[in-house]
Amino acid sequence: MNKNDIISSGLLELYVLGLASDEESRQVQEWVSQYPEIKEEITAIEMSLESYAQAHATEPSPAVKDKIFAEISKDGTKKRLVPVAGNDVKAQTPVYRIPSIFKFAAAAALALLIGSIALNYSYYNKYRSASSELAQAQQKLDQQDKANQAMKTDINVMTDKNSLPVVLRGTPHAPDALAKIFWMKTTGEVYVDPSNLPVTPSGKQYQLWAIVDGKPVDAGMISNEQGVYHIQKMKSFGHAEAFAITLEKAGGSPTPTMDEMYVISKI
Repeated sequence: MNKNDIISSGLLELYVLGLASDEESRQVQEWVSQYPEIKEEITAIEMSLESYAQAHATEPSPAVKDKIFAEISKDGTKKRLVPVAGNDVKAQTPVYRIPSIFKFAAAAALALLIGSIALNYSYYNKYRSASSELAQAQQKLDQQDKANQAMKTDINVMTDKNSLPVVLRGTPHAPDALAKIFWMKTTGEVYVDPSNLPVTPSGKQYQLWAIVDGKPVDAGMISNEQGVYHIQKMKSFGHAEAFAITLEKAGGSPTPTMDEMYVISKI
C-alpha cells in the first residue's frame, strides 16, 4: 500500500480509536516509522477527535453504561481463566471484545466526521474567495462612480454658457505642451484641464498662475495623481490678464520658476 492508500483505508482512524487489532496496530506503527506523513495524519485525526469530543461532550446517564455492556455481552463475549497469585483457585474474569461490526461502524462515523470537517473547510474557503471577489468588484464600482462624477463635472464646466475657454499653448521650453482654462465670467471661478501636459517627474507638480495687474498670483496646485488628469477647480479671480502653468517642486512655490514655464496665454 502506498501512503495515500494507507490514509484512505480507515485503519488509522481505528488505530486512534483503539479499535485496531494487535496485528493492525503493529502495521500502523511500522508505517509511522516509515512515513512521516502517516504520523502527521494520525496527529491530525487525534486533534480532530479531541476537538469534536470537547464540542459535543455531555454527561451520560448512569444507566447507559450498563446497557452498553449488556449489549456487548450478548454478542460474542468471551471469557478466559486468569490465575490469581497465592491461590490455587482460578477465577473466571470476563474479557470483553468489541465485535468487528462496531469497529467498522466507528470508522465509518469518524470518516463522516472528517469528511464533514473537510467540506466545511472547503465551503469556508469558497466563502472567503467570494467575499474577496465581492470587495474587489465593489472597489471597481466605486472607482467607476468616481470617474463618472468627474466626467459629469467636466461636461457641466465645458457646456456652461458663462464659461470662457482659454487655450494655454506651449512655450519654447515645452512647445508640445497644451492646457485649457475655463473662466466663469459671472463668478470668477477658474477651472483647468491639464490632460495634455507632460507627465510630471517625481517630486514635481504643476502650478497655475494668474497674471493680475502685471504680477503673477498663485492660482493653486494641479493634482498630478496618475490617471486623474481631469478638469480641476482652482482659485477664483475677479479679473486676470493671462494665465500660465509652471513646473515646481511638489507643494508649490511662492513665485513662478520662469525657466520651467510650460504654457501661457492672454485672455
